[in-house]
Amino acid sequence: LYRIMSRQPNNSEHNARTKVAPWSYNPSAWSQRIPICVLAAVATLMAAYMALYQWRLVDSVWDPVFGDGSENVLDSKVAQTMDRWIGIPDAALGAFAYLGDAVLGLAGSTRRWQYRPWIVILFGIDVIPLGIVSSILVILQGTVVGYWCFLCLVTAVISLILDYWAYDEVY
Repeated sequence: LYRIMSRQPNNSEHNARTKVAPWSYNPSAWSQRIPICVLAAVATLMAAYMALYQWRLVDSVWDPVFGDGSENVLDSKVAQTMDRWIGIPDAALGAFAYLGDAVLGLAGSTRRWQYRPWIVILFGIDVIPLGIVSSILVILQGTVVGYWCFLCLVTAVISLILDYWAYDEVY
């Protein structure tokens, strides 16, 4: 009677809220989602910086490893073709996608998989293709463009980490 009156859950009720089958933890917990959002925000800033270069709002791109390789990649025929097809530079599209990862990662409660599954679905639609596209762009850097872009490689690695971290929730 005391538990009913005080509305304090017992341990089995608490475990039901924090665990999600088939996992031994809740993949929608804040401890799972906050690192995704922070990393996505970092990638947003990097991609936005590269987009500013592609829009010619900054004169050069910082690249401590490949010198002018980043500028060669961002000015390549592949990047120009994507710009013509999509209508905006590929780095700007990446910045919007990473921002979507961060925003959708913050959206909803720790039970969003149950009460708002559409948020989890949108999150999966955003985060998983971004990792695939980033991998394809890295392959194109080495095979078609012939140069490497340091920030592009870093954001591609971030995309794969985001895919790995988000997999359990969107599975």
